[in-house]
Order: sequence, then C-alpha cells, then structure tokens
Amino acid sequence: MAELKSGLVLNDGEELVAEIEAELWASSANPIAKALGNLQRIVSGILGTKKKGFVVITNKRVVEVSNLIQCWKFEVAHEVKYLLPSSVKEIGFTKEANCGLFCPAYHLYYETFTNTTSVLLKVTTDEEAQKLVDSFYAALTK
Repeated sequence: MAELKSGLVLNDGEELVAEIEAELWASSANPIAKALGNLQRIVSGILGTKKKGFVVITNKRVVEVSNLIQCWKFEVAHEVKYLLPSSVKEIGFTKEANCGLFCPAYHLYYETFTNTTSVLLKVTTDEEAQKLVDSFYAALTK
C-alpha cells in the first residue's frame, strides 16, 4: 500500500492514475493572479494558516482530500470525500486564455448534485487535460 502526498492510502490492488494538487490560492494561470495568490499564501503562512487540496484518481475511485492547518502545526480540518458515480452529473475541462494568447489555463471541473468543483491543472495541452478527464470518467464508471 502506497501513501500519497494527500495522505490517502491506496487499497490492495488499487493503482494511482493521477493525484492533482489543487491550487487553492491562485485563480488562474495568469502571472499576475499567480503572484497575488503567492502573496496571499505567504501572508497566510506567516500568520500560520496553510490550505492543501487534492483530487485523487485511481483505477477504482475518485476522492477529494482537503486539509487546513493553523498555528503552523495543528491540523484543524481534514476532509475526505468519495465521489459516487450516481452523484456526478458532468465532468470536463475548460481552457481560458490569459495574458492574451500566451498563458492558457486548464481547469478540470465536475458538477455534482450538491456543488461544482473546479481545479486548476498544471498541464499545457488539450491532450493532457483530456487524458485526465478520461481517467476521471473511467474511475467513476468502474
């Protein structure tokens, strides 16, 4: 059994397809938005607050993991959510042009009956984003 950056432990026979670390501070791939997000992250770090979020896709399930750490050390919130095939209505990716045509931002999104989640991806092509969406869909339909 392997342990991931998200802290999720894989079950026997389960294989990791992707572990997507959610960018919780920056809202786009735009360098200015990234700089503002980094500034906000640094100020929060100085004040002792740290947020981490992950979407973990395996060959058998899709899991959302989020952690909130305060006072530099104390994990005050830890949330693990399994996405059920019956609750997911839509899965896809979006591509937005930022800074003109030079900085495309890819977002993986999925809509459930209770909320919509969008995660900024660290991919640079449509093919890479499509591969993650296909893996997400395949894990839900198994």
